[in-house]
Amino acid sequence: MKIGITCYPTYGGSGVVATELGKALAKRGHEIHFISYAVPTRLGGFMDNIYYHEVEMNNYPLFEFPLYSIALASKMVEVTRFHELDILHAHYAIPHATSAFLAREILRSETHNAMSIRFVTTLHGTDITLTGLEPSFLPTMKFSIEKADGVTAVSKFLADKTNIQYKIDKHIEVIPNFVDIEKFKRKDDEQTNCFKKNFAPNNEKILIHISNFRALKRVQDVIKIYDEVRKKVDSKLILVGDGPDRSDCELLVRELEIADHVRFMGKQDALVELLSISDIFIMPSQSESFGLSALEAMSCGVPVISSSVGGLPELNLHRETGFISEIGDVERMAKYAVDLLSDPRRYEVMSKNARKRAEDFSEEKVVPMYEEFYERIVAS
Repeated sequence: MKIGITCYPTYGGSGVVATELGKALAKRGHEIHFISYAVPTRLGGFMDNIYYHEVEMNNYPLFEFPLYSIALASKMVEVTRFHELDILHAHYAIPHATSAFLAREILRSETHNAMSIRFVTTLHGTDITLTGLEPSFLPTMKFSIEKADGVTAVSKFLADKTNIQYKIDKHIEVIPNFVDIEKFKRKDDEQTNCFKKNFAPNNEKILIHISNFRALKRVQDVIKIYDEVRKKVDSKLILVGDGPDRSDCELLVRELEIADHVRFMGKQDALVELLSISDIFIMPSQSESFGLSALEAMSCGVPVISSSVGGLPELNLHRETGFISEIGDVERMAKYAVDLLSDPRRYEVMSKNARKRAEDFSEEKVVPMYEEFYERIVAS
């Protein structure tokens, strides 16, 4: 098939999933066309059946704000026409579903053929639970989702939440996020061991958190959890990512006088290497529709301590692959971490369970679900 994919080309979960999906589909022989304002961060090396199309934005004095939705729709029309795409896949509903709807209607009006192009939308999380609830977005987004030829969500929680909050009169198919289990696999070589000595010279345990440092990720809780853990277990903390809460987090680390034990790594591509030297992944989020970074950690055999929100309980199984606690319960999460790090036998079991659980969400199992979904939509 010839598939157009639109996503945010950033380090956020929706962009990562969309990019990895495109790459996986390309490996399976499909022709993939990414349509966005920048090259997706995880697109990586060259593949002869992956193409990137930049959405050009023109500056005009009359327009105070960039008209990205319209420019994106026009680019979707152009790419579909020229490359004869079979389907458009809009990841993260705002504004991509609206642009895809416009593109489809423009193409249909030209051909007078209702079968000219199909578009599907994948709901990822905050497009539904946060930004989509804004009065300025809600009617347009609800309309665009309902007019899509097919809709998927990354967890049952998100599908149910969408139906309840927006009263969407449409079936939403649950297709979970996935991970490349061959790429995200714990490394144990000389280079990795040297890497660990740099972070933990005295063989301290390592806690890790990866996010975009937004308020709903509660990164300050990660720091508070670690501050309690280090009082009982020699350990270090690695924080990967960047975003609006980073400065506040750095201030908290200084106030707690633990700056020598905490590493702010910023945005990183070496996730496998960082996860391979880590012992526990901390995800105390206030909202999490799936938890892709937790899945990647589990694939590397890292048990997860998370909050009980959203789709996390569908992924992280309490007392099997890690532990689940209520939002903001820093004391309990810290206790779980200390107990696990102090029990090598239990840790080994949970580490193996985490890896085995990640295999349930492997690329090989999930990507065919998208292929079948596309085929069904195109044939409908």
